Amino acid sequence: MTATLMQSSDRVLLQNISWQTYQSLLKDFEQQPGMRLTYDRGLLEIMMPLPPHETYKKLLGRFIEAFTEAFAIEIRSLGSLTCDREDLARGLEPDQCYYIQNEAAVRNRDRLDLTQDPPPDLAIEVDITSSSIDQLAIYAALGVPEVWRYDGQALTIYHLTAGDYESHDRSLSLPQLTVSEVVRFLELRQSMGETSLIRQFRQWVITQLP
Repeated sequence: MTATLMQSSDRVLLQNISWQTYQSLLKDFEQQPGMRLTYDRGLLEIMMPLPPHETYKKLLGRFIEAFTEAFAIEIRSLGSLTCDREDLARGLEPDQCYYIQNEAAVRNRDRLDLTQDPPPDLAIEVDITSSSIDQLAIYAALGVPEVWRYDGQALTIYHLTAGDYESHDRSLSLPQLTVSEVVRFLELRQSMGETSLIRQFRQWVITQLP
């Protein structure tokens, strides 16, 4: 029987949810953009992101996109693509995700099957109010090589190593992007608008070009 384990203003956690119910809810929520579902072997968390969450996920994504554009690195950005595998009974929707090293492998794919296709090379998670499900464990099971997690104050960049995540001071896919530089620009959001912030970030990126 389904039971509610936790409920707050922005999320609810349910248990004893079947894979089929999870898949049905994914289809139902297609008409409600912004709702995010995380599934882990019977546990289902449904989250409605709040404005700070959306602000930071967009900024982090724009940083990656501005950086790769300046360095002429081809990417495929898939936003909150549902990343799931029935054989693992796990699934989630990153705040943003990117194919970078594997961009060419999925460039023309309209549908992805993560039992056959590679997972995204980099995923972004903004977790200001703390998920009740261990999302890193799901990313590790899916084999995502790099995860950025931002909690509103600190950014941690994780690299997948031998099945577990280790924190590092810079991006695996884009090594010129360091934790300290990304956080420096995130903190500028308090004193300037997004357009000015992205313009300043682009100016910094130019200084990193070879």
